[in-house]
Amino acid sequence: MKVIVCDDQAIVRDGLELLLKLEPDFEVVGLAQDGAEAVELAAKTEPDLVLMDLKMPCTNGVEATRRILAQRPQTKVLVLTTFDDDEWVVDAIRAGASGYLLKDTPRDKVVEAMRGTVAGKAFVDPTVAGKLLSQVASQQEQPSVLITDKLTGREVEVLRLIARGLPNGDIAEELHLSEGTVRNHVSSIFSKLDVGDRTQAAILAIRHGLD
Repeated sequence: MKVIVCDDQAIVRDGLELLLKLEPDFEVVGLAQDGAEAVELAAKTEPDLVLMDLKMPCTNGVEATRRILAQRPQTKVLVLTTFDDDEWVVDAIRAGASGYLLKDTPRDKVVEAMRGTVAGKAFVDPTVAGKLLSQVASQQEQPSVLITDKLTGREVEVLRLIARGLPNGDIAEELHLSEGTVRNHVSSIFSKLDVGDRTQAAILAIRHGLD
């Protein structure tokens, strides 16, 4: 997978490049110090993924994301930043970013998110997920068909906890179920609601008043 790293701090760029050199399925094809440079590199190298910082001089990460995806929609953009302000979170996702991670995310989680993002999944840091989901939900009209009509009572309970950001282990403890049973419920929920990951399921849940 071809990757561009965009960050205005050289130590961050170099650190991420070193990290990704340890992963055999990643190839860093460009390092950008601002959004404008990332746009130029993306046009030249046609990356699968761009790791994007947000607050940078000249062209910020939101505008760079918008430009990159306008010229190459198949490229995925994963935001990796220190900022969790509501405005930055929402603007980045509106611009087309597939995920939003904070820079204190453990290295293995960053790599996992990168692979998942290229595969079409959405990754949002738990500390900003609630802000994003609430913003997205508040801008949507109430659906005419409730998703509760598609789910069992237990699946609705699981979905409500997914919308609160709980992982499977915590859901199992909350509902006094085994973690394997919870996994089965989650899989069934994804299938019935035709969603690919927990973030998409949570957005649907909030739209239907299950948060």
